[in-house]
Amino acid sequence: MNADQVATLRALLAPTGWLDRTSQFARALRRSARTPHGLLIVGTEAGEPWHMTAHLADESRLAGLPELEPTLVRWAPPPDAPPHLAVGLDRLRAATRSETLLVVSAEQAPAELLERVDDVRRIGATIFALDRGDPELDGLAHEALAVPEAGAPVSFDAAQHLVSAAATDVTGSLRSGPRGYPPGMSYDPAQPTGLRARLARLLDAVSGPAGD
Repeated sequence: MNADQVATLRALLAPTGWLDRTSQFARALRRSARTPHGLLIVGTEAGEPWHMTAHLADESRLAGLPELEPTLVRWAPPPDAPPHLAVGLDRLRAATRSETLLVVSAEQAPAELLERVDDVRRIGATIFALDRGDPELDGLAHEALAVPEAGAPVSFDAAQHLVSAAATDVTGSLRSGPRGYPPGMSYDPAQPTGLRARLARLLDAVSGPAGD
């Protein structure tokens, strides 16, 4: 999903109010991340947040914001992993007050993860949680964004894209255009304008329309 597609998705979601929550979470993340390599991202052992890490890394480089380039913390990196994929859980023990921990999990956080997050919080680091609505994890976080399976207008994957884009959007380049459409996107009054129909058109733009 490129910047224009993210901008389109943001424009479509603006009337729902959900986008405001996403942007608020992303802005808080940007304010908290102050030192290069000090934004740590961790998930569960079975669900490492590769996608969020890669997307935020790309966005931070393009925006020239090294403090937002994330460090993926893995549960059991293999011995032959390259340096950027070889950071284990010991990194959490070495966290400092000036660093930020973002927990990204589409499942309930297991007890071991909660314990480690609590330890990092006690050190003084700032905790963020992007999840499905996990009361225990959200209770440990300074900032939390829940993307419930039922009721949220976007998928958990799309929410990660929106947070990454909003966190690094310091120029306003993702502002929406006329009628809530981003610059360059044509408006056809003959097309359905409901949120579901507009999201369907975005998905067509991203992946191509389904074949006959």
